[in-house]
Amino acid sequence: MEISVLPLSEAEKKPKFTDESQLGFGKIFTDRMLLVEWKIGQGWVDARIKKYEPFVLDPAALVFHYAQEIFEGLKAYKWADGTIALFRPEMNARRFNHSAERLCMPEVPEELFLEGIEKLVSVERDWIPTAEGTSLYIRPTMIAVEPLVGIKPSDHYYFYVILSPVGAYYSQGFKPVRIMVEDKYVRATPGGTGEAKTGGNYASSLKAGLEAKKKGFDQVLWLDGVHRRYIEEVGAMNMFFAYGDTIVTAPLEGTILHGVTRDSVLTLARSLNMKVEERKIDVNDLMNDIRSGKITEAFGSGTAAVVTPVGALCYANECLEVNGGGVGKITQTLYDTLTGIQTGKIADKFGWIRKVK
Repeated sequence: MEISVLPLSEAEKKPKFTDESQLGFGKIFTDRMLLVEWKIGQGWVDARIKKYEPFVLDPAALVFHYAQEIFEGLKAYKWADGTIALFRPEMNARRFNHSAERLCMPEVPEELFLEGIEKLVSVERDWIPTAEGTSLYIRPTMIAVEPLVGIKPSDHYYFYVILSPVGAYYSQGFKPVRIMVEDKYVRATPGGTGEAKTGGNYASSLKAGLEAKKKGFDQVLWLDGVHRRYIEEVGAMNMFFAYGDTIVTAPLEGTILHGVTRDSVLTLARSLNMKVEERKIDVNDLMNDIRSGKITEAFGSGTAAVVTPVGALCYANECLEVNGGGVGKITQTLYDTLTGIQTGKIADKFGWIRKVK
């Protein structure tokens, strides 16, 4: 499909940031966006890169009433030699379509997904920050826009991509966070939408997250929705525990997001001769293993922060430090290696980097 680039006058362009250390996360957006429409009987039509601006949607648009919405998150990096690189965007394309299938939405052809992102990033390349820890965050999204108050799949969708120059996801940067295990609210249940990247999953997590922050925690770690015993994922991360040189994480059984960084961490750990186990983790066993020192490190992974060390885990009014509350050797190695590959400082022997032409 031909993707047209609509002209943008100098007067329509936004002033760019001057201090990359003050970027924050997801607050600034570039001049342009990608927009493609899907219409019943026509398929995908009218792909264009246009001015970033608000949509005009009918108040009855299905996305507002029945939450037909999915999204993705990935990043672009500008290397020291000027190369612009994406990290494993093919996995994001496949996960996007997996989410689309679960929400009864049309799949976006992988070629359109990747070509649209590459072309948009290339046009907006001057927005990519280059300071340590910065990147260009990419947010592909699909919403149902048919005006109808009735429960059914939409006859009209917008697939769009917006870009945001970002700094660290956590304001404190690469430092250990405090995690509260949530035993009252539930994020996902078997047969639900837990492994789809859809806004409703995040909306339902807000209450627990706010309550955790009031108590001084950075994130919530969810338990399974059936037994309320088994560790699942953190609000913005997949979760890992190190037992010496063995990395343990929860299995993908329909309620946990198929994290691109999660897969990268497991692949990298194996390449570093670490053992990897994907198995159920009972929260009571977990706390006992932290107390006894069997668990030597804990960390999370996700697109936004890449790898995040966990310094303390709290459950049932008991808070336990992991690794003395500091950053462990494995966590540091995984973070340094992954970010090194993403930024071109370390050779990519896995074929994860896709260079933007």
